[in-house]
Amino acid sequence: MHISPSERWIFKAARYHCCGEAVTFVFSIAVQTAKNAMSKNHAYIHGVQPEEQDRLRLLNKLTNQSFIDFVQIHDGDRVLELGSGLGIVANAMAAANRSGHVTGVEYAAEQIAGCEQGKPNLEFIQGDAHHLPFAENSFDVVYGRYVLEHLQDPQGALREVYRVLKPGGRAYFQENTISTMRIFPACPIFDRVWAMFVQLQDQLGGDAEIGVKLYQYMKRAGFASPVPSFAEELHYPEKGTHQYWLDNIIGNVESGREQLAALGLASSAEIDAAVRELEAAKADPEASVYFCWNRIAGVKS
Repeated sequence: MHISPSERWIFKAARYHCCGEAVTFVFSIAVQTAKNAMSKNHAYIHGVQPEEQDRLRLLNKLTNQSFIDFVQIHDGDRVLELGSGLGIVANAMAAANRSGHVTGVEYAAEQIAGCEQGKPNLEFIQGDAHHLPFAENSFDVVYGRYVLEHLQDPQGALREVYRVLKPGGRAYFQENTISTMRIFPACPIFDRVWAMFVQLQDQLGGDAEIGVKLYQYMKRAGFASPVPSFAEELHYPEKGTHQYWLDNIIGNVESGREQLAALGLASSAEIDAAVRELEAAKADPEASVYFCWNRIAGVKS
């Protein structure tokens, strides 16, 4: 997302030199500008800069195997991945499904350009999860993670998933409920900034708390008996992962810095202080981090 300097100046002027209805009016202009910019990329809050792609690679290393185990792929399946990002999971799925085929759909051309390609049973296409370019009953499996939270109409996207699945086909999704994040020792400034992420994503048309809604959304999309579950993340020094997880969270915070500041949700100084708290937690031999992903699995009747 980009807000021009003039738009940023207007917003700042409204905050500090106006009051009442004028503030509300100009704030709404700033929010709508952000929405318009982000809707071009499905309200994706983090961007596609090299730093964000590095963060995604780190997150993949921390979470991939657990998710791959969750998605039940049978050799020979025709598989569709929504929101391929850098294509790391799709490549793993294709390697395990040599007599089948994996198609990855990604909205951002910049992400597709960074995907590892070359497997004969794997392809990536640029597309929109709200309007999948496939016929009904095309796939045995459709899966996605960290994608529905960024869509303007996740319910509509799940209806599309149901449409393109074959009868008996399976759908698997893993999403955020970011308010489940807990860090010990407490990081109160980070907690406040993290809560502002929820508001920011909501204002931009996404939903950082979508995880707890997956069961309802899947039912409405046509899946008769979806099965919800959880995937816990518990990181601490002896496990050797807590610094990597905190690096991922720092990357999240930094990726939202401009939007948070532009919309008046968190100042740059607050974000700096939140990052310092996280850096201190990285160095703390008694620190621990807890998080929980929401998962859902469903079968097309």
